Amino acid sequence: MKDENIELVEGSGNVFRDFGDPEADLKQAKAILAARVISVLDERGLGVRKAASVTGFAAADFSRVRNADLGRFTLDRLMKMIGALDDRIRVTVHVGPREASQAGMAK
Repeated sequence: MKDENIELVEGSGNVFRDFGDPEADLKQAKAILAARVISVLDERGLGVRKAASVTGFAAADFSRVRNADLGRFTLDRLMKMIGALDDRIRVTVHVGPREASQAGMAK
């Protein structure tokens, strides 16, 4: 590999914000919840059909979550899916000012 000057840029912690998405915070929250749904499915060894029979949500919903097709989901729907899979999970939302490095990136 040649010696090249590579610029290293630190991200904000939200890839959607880093790419200028106007719904960055919402998409980040959905992605975090979807990742937790997938984690619970994997931990319990549940396929989408078994998850559907256990929770009452459609198998297609779990398939969409696994494929990161989150456009049809609201935050509360994803939280209900998590709760239906595992009632011991607690979701916490922190609302506060952005750090200075992140505030300049949001437009």
